[in-house]
Amino acid sequence: MDKGSIQDVVFFSDALQEELQLYVYVPANYTPLTAYQLLIASDGNDYFQLGGITRLADELIDNMEIEDVIIVFVPYRDVHDRKDKYIPSGSKYRSYLKFLADELVPYMDSNYATNELAMGRALIGDSMAATISLMAALTYPNIFGKAILQSPYVDEDVMQAVREFTTPTQISIYHIIGTGEDRVKTTAGTYEDFLTPNRELHALMVERGYPLFYEEFNGIHTWKYWKPDLRRALIKNFN
Repeated sequence: MDKGSIQDVVFFSDALQEELQLYVYVPANYTPLTAYQLLIASDGNDYFQLGGITRLADELIDNMEIEDVIIVFVPYRDVHDRKDKYIPSGSKYRSYLKFLADELVPYMDSNYATNELAMGRALIGDSMAATISLMAALTYPNIFGKAILQSPYVDEDVMQAVREFTTPTQISIYHIIGTGEDRVKTTAGTYEDFLTPNRELHALMVERGYPLFYEEFNGIHTWKYWKPDLRRALIKNFN
């Protein structure tokens, strides 16, 4: 099986006013003559290390189960940085959205052979990273056509954005949540119910007519369950 390459990219974001260390996965058969789909992973180190998504992509591409895809990994610095950037109440939330849409996508389109249609670009995330993936698609539907949500953090800001989005059929949603996520321990040491808000989010999306895949898995809020789900997530979004 041929293996894709991993490229380190040091990127200064004007929107965030900080330097980011990005990682870009390029398929083994990459050629500038082909337009590749793009997957942007917030919680980038987690998807790279815990999710093993590059090895999975190598396998699925080699077996022709998915189309060729470029993956860009965007790590966070620490738990505070993650919260500031990924949820609507965060102090860097708007700046991070601007970074994704106005800086990262143009950079990738300029430096790699990417499919520049919205449906050629997807965002993926777990927990709060899933939240920012969904919100970016809702904020910039002409740039991002797909959002892959693994156990997203859902609050009233998220529900309101989903409720008020005027063209639900414009974006495709992949959404999973664990039946054991009714008591999730947060980084603050408290416990939150993720399951009920996710069920409410799903019901709202169905009511509003979003194209979506939804499943409740028998598990909790950990990579033990998100990692094996990645195979289906990639096949459904990039086949």
